[in-house]
Amino acid sequence: MTVHPQPRPSIMQIDAYVPGKSAATGGGKVFKLSSNETPLGPSHAAIEAAQKALRGLEFYPDGSSTKLRQSIAAKFGLDPERIICSNGSDELLTLLAHTYLEKGDEAIITEHGFLVYKIAVLSAGGTPVTVPEKDCRVDIDAILAKVNSKTKLIYIANPANPTGTYLPFDEVKRLQAALPPTTILVLDAAYAEYVRNNDYSAGLELVATSENVVMTRTFSKIYGLANLRLGWMVGPASIIDALNRARGPFNVNGVAMAAGIASIKDEEHVAKTSEHNNKWLLWLTEELTKLGLQVTPSVTNFVLIHFPETPGKGAAEADTFLSSRGLILRRVTGYGFPNALRLTIGTEEANLLVIAALKEFLAS
Repeated sequence: MTVHPQPRPSIMQIDAYVPGKSAATGGGKVFKLSSNETPLGPSHAAIEAAQKALRGLEFYPDGSSTKLRQSIAAKFGLDPERIICSNGSDELLTLLAHTYLEKGDEAIITEHGFLVYKIAVLSAGGTPVTVPEKDCRVDIDAILAKVNSKTKLIYIANPANPTGTYLPFDEVKRLQAALPPTTILVLDAAYAEYVRNNDYSAGLELVATSENVVMTRTFSKIYGLANLRLGWMVGPASIIDALNRARGPFNVNGVAMAAGIASIKDEEHVAKTSEHNNKWLLWLTEELTKLGLQVTPSVTNFVLIHFPETPGKGAAEADTFLSSRGLILRRVTGYGFPNALRLTIGTEEANLLVIAALKEFLAS
């Protein structure tokens, strides 16, 4: 038997994250609708800022992301000292686990929650505790039933991925009020910019008034900077201080910082992207429903489509059919939906083609 170094047992329990497909089986034009990327792309101002930053690649970036934190703080009315920036919000989700979990500690995740949460907990040597959701929505009572002295973290995506559902702010406040002060509530608000419902809040108010709530955000979605990997978090001073001690010294590159600063200032582009999303979210939901498909009500830039149990008409067959026509959707079996596909809202051309292709698939 070959003897070699062994990782912690929890590492080998991890199912490696599999991103959305990028290639289709058929020829011709390909529409990638599997990764919740914005169809309008980034702001022109962000592209220009990134190009300018490329002229200084020989220099290390600002290790504290000072100007980026100040821009975020100005946008949202925050204290820049309570903001930490990162190589994508995934880095922060993982850093929280590595900073606050020890062997025997638990972190609560939800049944259909973002797969990175479980990966983060296991990689830190903690124990993930999965609680059921109710009608594809986070269930606060189910979470509270699992909270105990070992619970150090609770991860909640609001809005959620891949369901597209959300928790009203009153429910989030109810959860936080019932938690021990030593348990950190992590609000992952990656899709917050898309929500228009009056009872929703990303959680900035709760973070400002609590010592155990943090909120993560990303530039990957509505700002269109997924390739640059840029995220941020706001939280209590004590938690931000701990994460700054644990993070890498230059965890955000200068090109990403420059693009992020320009993006957050270009409110016109964000509004245009939001308007496009609102229009096609409604249209796609209506058209998919007309085809007899069940769609989980979404407030994000994607919809979760549930397929019938009819032989030959399930999600796997639909995925193959769509892929052959250059339309790439996301299988979500790993999220507990073996007979569903997640569709990112795309360009007008892509959206029309998806509906036409599904109509053909269901009729064939």
